[in-house]
Amino acid sequence: MSQNVRAKKSGLSADIQKKLEAKYSQDQEAQCRAWIEEVLGEKLSNSELGMHNFQQCLRDGQILCKLLNTLNGEPLVKKINQQKMAFKQMENIEQFIKGCKIFGLKDGDIFQTADLYECQNMSQVQTCMFAVGTVSQKNGYQGPTIGTKISKPNPRDWSEEQLKAGDTIIGQQMSCYKGATQAGMNIGKNRNIID
Repeated sequence: MSQNVRAKKSGLSADIQKKLEAKYSQDQEAQCRAWIEEVLGEKLSNSELGMHNFQQCLRDGQILCKLLNTLNGEPLVKKINQQKMAFKQMENIEQFIKGCKIFGLKDGDIFQTADLYECQNMSQVQTCMFAVGTVSQKNGYQGPTIGTKISKPNPRDWSEEQLKAGDTIIGQQMSCYKGATQAGMNIGKNRNIID
């Protein structure tokens, strides 16, 4: 029995879907899988790499909710539905998305329910996993990490004397090219006017 709920796409929709699927990275999937398994201390249900296999691991939303609760330290998702009904699984995904917003993710980093549940845009799901890993570091999670490390502010206190000293430094271009300008440059053929 096929898990796809929607009819097969055609025309422009099919072209867009192909581009979304082309953005999917199995390398990023492997990183996401390893990170999720390490954080939760349990193996994902389907260990074979591939977009549809990864989707099947996360489709019911339970793993995502457990992951977010573990990273936060206290439950952001109060009730995780264990039922196999489609609307209950989508409810888990919605709870995860709401929890991500509370956790500190930006709207552009979060996927939509259909992106995961109907395998519409799994590359956005990967993006969200990396963003969750990044924000968890910012929020003080000390366990395994994924994603980029957020830089910390490094404010500088310059004295007025130090700021004025910068005005006397000649810029890189002035020193290398001795104040070169475009004066005297000709582009193209000269136009001669004959009387």
